[in-house]
Amino acid sequence: MKNYITVFFIAICSVGFAQEKANIDKVVSAWHKAAADANFEQYFGLMTDNAIFIGTDANENWTNEEFKAFAKPYFDRGKAWSFTHLERNIFIKKEANIAWFDELLDTQMGICRGSGVLQKTSDGWKIQHYVLSIAIPNDNVTEITALKKKFDDNLISKLRQKN
Repeated sequence: MKNYITVFFIAICSVGFAQEKANIDKVVSAWHKAAADANFEQYFGLMTDNAIFIGTDANENWTNEEFKAFAKPYFDRGKAWSFTHLERNIFIKKEANIAWFDELLDTQMGICRGSGVLQKTSDGWKIQHYVLSIAIPNDNVTEITALKKKFDDNLISKLRQKN
């Protein structure tokens, strides 16, 4: 009888876990849709106040307020960006109300990778940290590395001067 109770309990927990993953998937999809629809309020409403967005450029490490300032002109023009997820993996640490995910995206920049952390708030799941990377085929790494060398050298020099 104990085994049946254990199996039943595990089954109930699994259903709740799957529902939580579905909720997180909806939040991330709604966030991408809000950008595609140029809905500034909805997009940033799905992020925590202390969110960080790391973009594809090495200089793009923004606080929520900095990212809002950068993004507002794009949203105001009615055309932000459009990312469609091709695959997404979601992981949850329920005890801490934290989830993280990685995703493969179809974007105007070609295939990209995104990864993020969500925090469960009183208003539901919100994105707290997001990283966007352009996926570069391994066969093209040498060519891309040569293209960005001058930029990298300048950035490293600036960072060393800063520290």
